[in-house]
Amino acid sequence: MPTFAYVARTPQGQVNQGTIDAPDERTALQQLRQQGLIVTSLRQQGGAARVAQTQQMSFSAAISRVKLKDMALFCRQLATLINAGVSLVRALAVLERQTQNARLKFVIRQLTRNVEDGMALSRAMSQFPREFSNLFIGMVRAGEVGGVLDETLQRMATFLEKDLELRRKVKSAMTYPTLVIFFALAIVIFLSVWIVPKFMQLFTDLGVSEDKFPLPTLIMKRFSEFLINKWYFLVGGIVAFFFAFTIFVRTKFGKRVYDWIKLKVPILGPINHKIVLARFARTFGTLMGSGVPILQAMDTTAGAIDNDILSRAIMEARMAIREGERIADPLERSRLFPPMVVHMISVGEETGSLDQMLQKVADFYESEVDAALHALASTIEPVMIVVLGVIVLFILLSVFLPLITIIQDLSQGES
Repeated sequence: MPTFAYVARTPQGQVNQGTIDAPDERTALQQLRQQGLIVTSLRQQGGAARVAQTQQMSFSAAISRVKLKDMALFCRQLATLINAGVSLVRALAVLERQTQNARLKFVIRQLTRNVEDGMALSRAMSQFPREFSNLFIGMVRAGEVGGVLDETLQRMATFLEKDLELRRKVKSAMTYPTLVIFFALAIVIFLSVWIVPKFMQLFTDLGVSEDKFPLPTLIMKRFSEFLINKWYFLVGGIVAFFFAFTIFVRTKFGKRVYDWIKLKVPILGPINHKIVLARFARTFGTLMGSGVPILQAMDTTAGAIDNDILSRAIMEARMAIREGERIADPLERSRLFPPMVVHMISVGEETGSLDQMLQKVADFYESEVDAALHALASTIEPVMIVVLGVIVLFILLSVFLPLITIIQDLSQGES
């Protein structure tokens, strides 16, 4: 009968190593689970020896990034393999062979080796903070402690897929306005740099002095000269603004001011608020459904929503909960969470179905964001066309008004 070497952990977290005789790997895995062990590595003795030393990271793995869809697929496939009875190490090895992303392949390879050495999966993931967020690691740790790692990974995959879908909607809604703005700027620059100077030279040849130019023509002449002769000031100003803005938002005060503006700016502010609420509900609900303690779940959620204003409100609610208050009460006092959200959380607390209520809140706000983005896109289209038309009309007026003056002067001279 074959002998299998295993590395497993007890429910208390203690690492055990040993061997077990079984007709096949699946039977050996079942026998170890019946003993209350969480198997992290299982392999038949006498096989090919594993190369122990870690390979250096390739250049492509160093510069590439793991996309959100690749991470969601990794979670879904790993959960499926574990649920099917495949050991964690073997499941990771299978995923390493089939993934196409160089960075993810390297990360999975390191996870496999660390887990084989007896390290918990959540601790192995914590060595790659760029790929695995605190939310990800916290959920995996809760799944390991509760012995429901496959269910936790399924929830994480669903969370990532929902987050990816929301980002796609935002990106899709903003693509058209961005293209319109780009082409509008290109047209204005072309007319100002190429067409307007030719007409100004024509006016000079016809003997029209600058003091006789109408105000639109004078404005357009100065703007055209600035773009042609001092364009580097414009480029330098834009670069300096973005550089200063980047430094400002990296400070604690700057991040808070920027997040406040994102919530309060007209039109886009309400949409951004709904996006943050949807992310809060989805993240908090996923953590609660995975068995993460409520204080740890709120701490992780505050860091995952990427808005300092709401994060501070969540942390204040966390402090209130530690003192014995309910979740809904401090959230309501912050005035950043709508009554519907507070009511749903309150009902979830009373009925013991908080995670389900939060998922419903997330679904509602994601649909609200979808509708708001469609309405915004349909509104921006005619507005941008009108704005572009006004700009082009101003340029045409600045060019043709002196021509009208010249024609009138010629007519009066002939009469």
